[in-house]
Parts: sequence; C-alpha cells; structure tokens
Amino acid sequence: MKLQTKDIAAIGLMSALLITLQVGFSFLPNIELVSILIILFTIFIGWKTLYVIYIFVLVEGLIYGIHKWWICYLYVWTILMLITMLFKHSKSPFLWAIISGTFGLSFGLLCTIPDYFIGGMPLAISTFINGIPFDIIHGASNYIIALILFKPLYTFFNWIDQKNYI
Repeated sequence: MKLQTKDIAAIGLMSALLITLQVGFSFLPNIELVSILIILFTIFIGWKTLYVIYIFVLVEGLIYGIHKWWICYLYVWTILMLITMLFKHSKSPFLWAIISGTFGLSFGLLCTIPDYFIGGMPLAISTFINGIPFDIIHGASNYIIALILFKPLYTFFNWIDQKNYI
C-alpha cells in the first residue's frame, strides 16, 4: 500500500486526534471516543487505518509505559477495524452503536488473552470477572457515543473526503 504525502499527513492527524482524545478522557473510566473514530477512519481510509492504530498504540506505550494492556492494544483495535471492514458500507448509526457497544462489552474478555498465557485459565477468568463492571460501562458508553456521534461525524468525514483531504 503506497502512501502519498496527503495520506501521511492525514494518518498523522488521525493518530494525534486519537491520542489527544484518549488522554483527554482518561479521567473517565472506560469512556472513550477511540472506538467510534476507528470505525469512522476504517470506513473512510480502509486498511490505512492500521497505520493510525499502531501509531496510536506506540505513543500510548510511550506515554503510559509498556505493560500487559499495551499488548492487548496491539490486537483489540485491529479486531475492531476488521469487524468494521465487514460492514464498511453501512451508514446505520444503530448498527455502529451495536458494534461499538458489543466491542466495549467484549474488550475485557479480549484483553484476557495475555493473562491466559501468563498465568493460565485461573488468571484469565479472575481478570475477566474483576473487569466486568468496567466492561459494562465501556459497552454502554460506546453504544451511546456511537448512536449520538456516528451521523454527525460521518457527515464531517464525508465532507473531508469529498474535498479530497483524506
């Protein structure tokens, strides 16, 4: 996948947006805008979203340090991107709210994969159970955010796309 100068600039801006919003919302437990933005980035720039995701993950590691959660970030955001690729042509806020909410609910389960390899099934299960309240908040907030913001953000990104900025 060959990148043009405008692609590199757009990827840099999208990565910076993810990082800024994640850090800005970090005081709220499991309430984030990263999921809806990765969905929208995938709809508009497709596979190039992988660059955005991995720049975001790298910078997150530089800000917060490399830990077990960082390993999860390497694959969970890619999973969301791949799911989005399957439904890429849908403009239904309700569908994206369901996908984003389900992703938020399953985030903790997806992040227990390293726990399984580190400490076996008991550690994975205990970590998952311990995180259920946060997963509920994550799923519910992702659902609400996508339901409210998908349409206006889609319209905005579509305008940017029509201007040939991305």
